[in-house]
Amino acid sequence: MKRYRYNKIKEIVQSRSIETQEELAAALAAEGIEVTQATVSRDIKELMLIKIPTGDGHYRYALSPEENVLLIGNRISRLFQESITRVDFTMNQIVLHTLPGSAQSVAFAIDHAKWAELIGTLAGDDTILLIAHSVEDVQPILKRISDLMKD
Repeated sequence: MKRYRYNKIKEIVQSRSIETQEELAAALAAEGIEVTQATVSRDIKELMLIKIPTGDGHYRYALSPEENVLLIGNRISRLFQESITRVDFTMNQIVLHTLPGSAQSVAFAIDHAKWAELIGTLAGDDTILLIAHSVEDVQPILKRISDLMKD
């Protein structure tokens, strides 16, 4: 439900001018998502929404222009720790097994971290395929994943 709410919040702030937490809560309610002001406040903080000028003296919520800002600090570590259940590899391919519904979030984090060793990711519901540039690139990627899961 939280992921769905986050996606709705992103959709709402991108499609209309939302100036206050109360307006955002009302917009979510119109979408069938009842939330408290405290939940909206926490969601704004976790999504790292920013306020930008509208040009008429007002401000509205917006997504940060820097997507990697979502992945700072220990957020990516927490995502890996809470989502990844198993890691397998062969040749230049790594398979991450996640909890159901988590694969796309983990793949998004990896894609936007721009790991130089990776060609790309392919995510399903609970499985992610990582394709490395070479067999030699697999061990550094595995180490990075392992380190993120330990932090």
